[in-house]
Amino acid sequence: MSRLILLMAAALAGAAYAAPPAQRFDPKLLKGPHSGPPNELLVLGTPHLSGFPKDFPPSALDLLITRLRAWRPQAIGVEALSGAQCDELRRYPTRYRDTVDMYCPDTAAARAATGLDVPAAVEEATRLLSAWPAEPTASQRRHLAAVFLAAGEEDSALVQWLRLAEEERHAGDGLDAALTHRLDHLRTLRNETTLIAAPLAAQLGLERVYPIDDHTSDAPVSDEKAYGEVITRVWDNPASAERRKMDQAFMRDAKTAPAILAMYRTLNAPEAAPLIFRSDFGAALEERSPQRFGRLYVGGWETRNLRMASNIRAIFAERPGIRTLVIVGASHKPYFDAYLDEMHDMKIVPVESVLK
Repeated sequence: MSRLILLMAAALAGAAYAAPPAQRFDPKLLKGPHSGPPNELLVLGTPHLSGFPKDFPPSALDLLITRLRAWRPQAIGVEALSGAQCDELRRYPTRYRDTVDMYCPDTAAARAATGLDVPAAVEEATRLLSAWPAEPTASQRRHLAAVFLAAGEEDSALVQWLRLAEEERHAGDGLDAALTHRLDHLRTLRNETTLIAAPLAAQLGLERVYPIDDHTSDAPVSDEKAYGEVITRVWDNPASAERRKMDQAFMRDAKTAPAILAMYRTLNAPEAAPLIFRSDFGAALEERSPQRFGRLYVGGWETRNLRMASNIRAIFAERPGIRTLVIVGASHKPYFDAYLDEMHDMKIVPVESVLK
């Protein structure tokens, strides 16, 4: 082969090597549909209100709820496990016993009252809602509340209870004294589902809320004590100190409706996401234990978020073109916004546009 041919071959090979790569496939740049209403998602990050002081007045949430109601969501997702997932987790006690004890309500009383185990109750609730009348009777609402309790869907049972007139909140139609007591007790709980999501759903005329949490990534670690010590050290950093200072200010000052609204604006502002990362998951990524506990922690967190995101996407898959509000712990919000913005048929609504 002549020297000229060799030089030409080398030049062609270099040109081929230097050719620009094919354009990266990016789902979020391929949005649709081009006609019809979009799927609109509003993710509201929240502190866990169960940790607020006892003198925190639930009425301080009224202005926040008014703003959310004005956006008129057609579905509401909450950070709770579905009855179906709890039923699955109960089948693997070695791995999930602690998870079930912490997150899954006991359905034994509802099963005794209705004769329905969790799978049968889930199917019955689906059947009832598929033919639900525009003006259901009080009897029908009491029955659906009982079925939701048997399905392990206490939050949706509470929505039905709240939609009943006060004088209609009594036993009957599948509800016995124990179940009515449970529903009345749920009304007294102080968390973001009982104080915000369920009352808002009832005000909007919705029949249920959607549990979108997922704990199937929960798993025992080789040394729970060492793991806990390592992660506690991970959280000892300046960003965590800044977050603790903010949380203390929220709990001290959030006693009025304007203060609560300001708190939610701060928690959901774009600049909150980097602080969350630096204080928690970013710090854990760089943890250097031989067992790589930090990366184990981050892996479980990201897996949980991805599965929760798929639960949110499934709401829209069943009902394309609706507005959905999801209320979750503030650390989840930036991940959900990022993950779900990758979906073709999804419009992420900025919280500041709703809480202005």
